[in-house]
Formats: sequence, structure tokens, C-alpha cells
Amino acid sequence: MSNKSWHVSRRQLIKGGGAALALPLLNGMHSNSGMVWGQGSEPDKLPKRMLVSYFAYGAYMPNGASGVPSANEPHHDWSWWPCRDSGPLSFNQSSKPFEPLKDQISYLRGLDHEGGWSMGGHSSGDVFATGADMTEQEKTNNISIDQLAANTHGHRTRYASLVLGTEGGTGSYGSSKTLSHRGPGRPIPSMHKPQKIFNGLFLPYEGKGIEQVRAGLKREASILDLMMEHSRSFSRNLGKDDQSKVSEYLESIRSLERRVERTSQWTHQPLPKVDTKGLNLEVSHKDPKEYIRCMYDLVYLAFQTDSTRFATLMLESEQSSDSEMWNYATYALGYKGATHDIAHKRPPEYSGQWDRWRAEQHAYFLNRLRDTSEGNGNMLDRTIVLWGSSHPHASHSTRNYPIHLAGGNHLGLKHGKLHAFEGASKVPLANLFVSMLHAVDVPVEKFADSTGPMTEILA
Repeated sequence: MSNKSWHVSRRQLIKGGGAALALPLLNGMHSNSGMVWGQGSEPDKLPKRMLVSYFAYGAYMPNGASGVPSANEPHHDWSWWPCRDSGPLSFNQSSKPFEPLKDQISYLRGLDHEGGWSMGGHSSGDVFATGADMTEQEKTNNISIDQLAANTHGHRTRYASLVLGTEGGTGSYGSSKTLSHRGPGRPIPSMHKPQKIFNGLFLPYEGKGIEQVRAGLKREASILDLMMEHSRSFSRNLGKDDQSKVSEYLESIRSLERRVERTSQWTHQPLPKVDTKGLNLEVSHKDPKEYIRCMYDLVYLAFQTDSTRFATLMLESEQSSDSEMWNYATYALGYKGATHDIAHKRPPEYSGQWDRWRAEQHAYFLNRLRDTSEGNGNMLDRTIVLWGSSHPHASHSTRNYPIHLAGGNHLGLKHGKLHAFEGASKVPLANLFVSMLHAVDVPVEKFADSTGPMTEILA
């Protein structure tokens, strides 16, 4: 076949595609990036942050999805829900790690995404952060809450967002390994190797002179310009459907161009210096406690240095059979079998203990934020942390997600209760998302199937 004028060589495409692969973090710009916010900073200038963290396979509920069983039920004290009835929090065996944080956390029962009801438990993780409608014949995910926030405020920091997962990549429909999506059909690959994540955040130019980096970015920009020009020229002779596809492709190129431009601007800003004491970047999945804490530490450092303000962390996917994550409970608890089996078999000597172990790792992160002074409070006061799963228990029902919310006390949120949204009080999980977005100054009226903000968590 002859080489038509609009063809881009494979070598050019690889070079241009390198921008897409190398730059998922490098989306934004902020003149003060890299500073550590401390006491004395002006409150109205302090950052507002958000993390969405996810755990797979649901949570232990001895009484099923309905909530905490009565005291005469076996193993009632190991339910994921910290208390039976709505109101002030009390803490059981599974939730004990959060007790010192009782004034900075809330539990929310009865929330879910209606658009994910048809997916099944092993697929519903796809829509946890998007609330996308998967009931239609054409099932396409939508923008995630973190990316909507990044679109509004990502220009204020070196990196618009940070997308992490314990398995890496995007996965596939029904088997997502990332929580983040730029928009319909545009998942963002999660990163799972601590050393690479750290280098991308704090050593992006390692081994290269800054002028070499700028020259490379200029070359990337030229390639993208060429791809844009050629795409426009041949699209004129295409049918309507194909033109629509090319239009989507052109928008992708434009998005890459904008990121390359902003990244080039960031090469003129100093990189933050971080304290790596106690940070083991070579940790393996076979040490799950240290690995997960390292991932949380990387989010903490990114927030502390104001390198980004929005992050997602997918702790296991719903399809982990092809990864070491499948045996996490073996490494952490000595359980003889796949981690997934705990959800189905619900052995009492392991089920609640597995939830408690996960709670300990999440509490570790929340405590780091709380123990770091910032302005007239601490980092947790200005960081909203959503933690949960997309199905409640072993049945893999896609209703009544286990949802835990922390932080944001200086962003208009209030805590210390279990809120139940059941029966006549039923509302979409997306209502919580709207309130979270408002708290970080993203002016949305609607997200997914929301019906309004969730006033119950507002101060």
C-alpha cells in the first residue's frame, strides 16, 4: 500500500504516544507548587484536597446488607458498620482503628449508584467514582469525581491528579483496575509501582538535563501538530460516523497538546524536596501492609508538597485473579486461600479481621494527615477522603455500598455519626459527590444521577 500524505509513521506515533503514556500526572500548573503548607498560612489560600480510595470484594456483614446484627447474633461485633442504628458513632472490633478519629469521620449506609445495579458485584467497581449509567445497551463509563475536580483546579498544581492502584493499568469493561476516567471511554491507567510513582512526582527529569527535557517536549508538540494537521486533511473525505470518530481523536490530540504545553511551562518551576526517611520504594506485594502504606505515603507526600490536590487509589480490583493481590489475605493474615474467598465463605475467624486489617491501613493515612499541622488546623481538616466499596457483602449485591467519609472539617463538613439513607430516605451516592465537589470549590449542580447536595454531612 502506498504511503498516503496523511499517514503518520509508526515511529512518529510511538514518539507522539509517549506523551500520552509519560504525562498522566503532568496536567497542571501552580506558581506555589512544591511548598509545604504550615502554620501561619492564610486560610483562604490553603489547598482543598480530595482522595477517593476503594477496596474490593465488599465488607463483612454477618446480618447481610441490612446492617449490624443484634447482640445475640454470632460475630455481631465484627460487622463493618460500627453501630447498628443511625446517630452518634460507637465502635466495634472492625472499626476500632477509627475510634481516635471519631470527630473526623462519618459512616453512610444505604447509598449506591443506580446506574450500576445491573452490573453485578464483580463489575460494579467500574462505576464507583463515576456513577455512570450502565443500564443502557451501550455501556460507556463517564467522568469520575476526581477528574471533574481536576478539570476545575488542576491548573493550580504541578500535577492535575494522581491515579494509583495496586494492580496498575486500566483493566477492561467489568474488570477496571482504575477509578479515574477523563470522560466516556477514557479510563486513566493507574500506577502501582512505588519507585516509578515517586520518580514521576519528584524526579521527573532524572538523568536528563532540563534543556534536553524542554527539547523533547518541543519535539512532542511538533509531532502532535503534525498528527492534528494530517487527521484534519483526511477527515474531509470520510462519512459522518467516521468523522465523528476522527473528531474524538482530534480532541484527544488537543488534550495532549495542552498537557505538553503546561508541562513545558512547569520545567521553569523548582521541584519540591521531600523527606524519604522510612519510605521503602522497593516494597513488594508480599508485604501488603508496607506496600499499601507506601501507596498512602505517596498520596500524603503529593498532598503535603501541593504537587496535586486530587487523587484516587484502588486497593485491589474486583478481578484480581491474575495478580499477587489475589493472595493478600494469605500474606497479611495467614488465610489459606484466595482473598476473594473470604467474601464468599465468610469464615468468622478471618472475615471481620480482614476488614479490621484494611481499616488499620486506612486509619494510618488519616492519622498522618491529622498529625500534620496546616494553618490553624491540620491537613485532614482540608482533605476529604472517601473510602468504600461498590458492593456490601458476599452476595455481590450492587446496593448499599459500605461508605466511609473522613476529613474536610474546615471545608464545611461535619462528622461523628452513622447516617442511614434507607426506605423513604433513599438518595443516590452521587448526592454525596455533589457535596464533596462543592467543598473543594467545584461549582456543579449535578453529578451522574444526583438529586441535590447531601445536607446531612454539612456543618
